[in-house]
Amino acid sequence: MKNTPHINQLAEIAETILLPGDPKRAKMIGEKFLEKTECFNEVRGTLGFTGLYKGKKISVMGTGMGIPSMGIYSYELINIFGVKNLIRIGTTGAMQKNINVRDIILAAGASTNSAYSSQFKLNGSFAPIADFTLLETAANVCRNKNLPFHVGNVLTSDNFYTEDENQTSSWSTMGIIGVEMETAGLYTNAARYGAKALSILTVSDHMILKDAEITTAEEREKSFTDMIETALETAVKL
Repeated sequence: MKNTPHINQLAEIAETILLPGDPKRAKMIGEKFLEKTECFNEVRGTLGFTGLYKGKKISVMGTGMGIPSMGIYSYELINIFGVKNLIRIGTTGAMQKNINVRDIILAAGASTNSAYSSQFKLNGSFAPIADFTLLETAANVCRNKNLPFHVGNVLTSDNFYTEDENQTSSWSTMGIIGVEMETAGLYTNAARYGAKALSILTVSDHMILKDAEITTAEEREKSFTDMIETALETAVKL
């Protein structure tokens, strides 16, 4: 029996998993996009499902918000359940003027203001990056679907609210293309424990252009669908 307090110890989880932050989005994906779907986890309200997409076994599970939560679930998925490919799907705030709301961002790397990697006692700064095969595959899926997408470095922040009003512009000048709260933790764990990881993100708002377009709920649902389908099409090609 697998030993973990956070995921059902009897869970049957595929080698490839999609990781939205919101457990309800995991439920929606399991019910709408997968066939022969079974719920494998309800512990702590973190819903997880395994099913088939175009005949391939794929799982999806919520991770909650922030590096600590992502760190727990990605560690257990890799080390206890043998997951090989972890694809985060979530939202991001755009950090460059040429990026529009509803665009997709593929996180090639993840800068961070978190001290998460300090536990590994490295004599320097670790640069968490995506797996190139996953990144290249997802980019080709976006091209084939004619989806607007951007590849680059994102900021994984520990802060949703910040007292530093200059933080956004400082990171933007370094070429950061989006800000979110989980990717650096996912990439660091994947590197340390021998898995492959990628974050596919939908731009939900803009951090630079204060008068940027505001999307409706229906438009955001369509954007999320593009992101989800990109992740699933990437998964079936592995």
